[in-house]
Amino acid sequence: MSFNEIANQFVKYYYDTFDSNRSGLAVLYRDNSMLTFETNQIQGAAGISEKLVGLPFQKVVHRISTFDAQPAGPDGSIIVMVTGEILFDEETNPQRYSQTFHLVPEGGSYFVLNDIFRLNYA
Repeated sequence: MSFNEIANQFVKYYYDTFDSNRSGLAVLYRDNSMLTFETNQIQGAAGISEKLVGLPFQKVVHRISTFDAQPAGPDGSIIVMVTGEILFDEETNPQRYSQTFHLVPEGGSYFVLNDIFRLNYA
């Protein structure tokens, strides 16, 4: 499977899971993973899961505009950058966002080593 196919599968899984059951994202992170969410940096799977589950909204919908992927080294890791729009709860005006992932191979699958999320204000 090519790095683009892996990235496509990851992006679909990540945002489908985020929008339906954020606690299900915990399996994608490890103790050495880091999330930068706006200006907050969180290290480790437990802290990242706690942050994502504790976000102050009940309903969320991501609409992906673009995603790009590149191989990131001889170990088979992949960099994935996503742009799109996000709707929270009952809002009707979406907010733009960008998110970058560093996926690292592990046992026939991948985990998220680095995750950087940022809302893009006009």
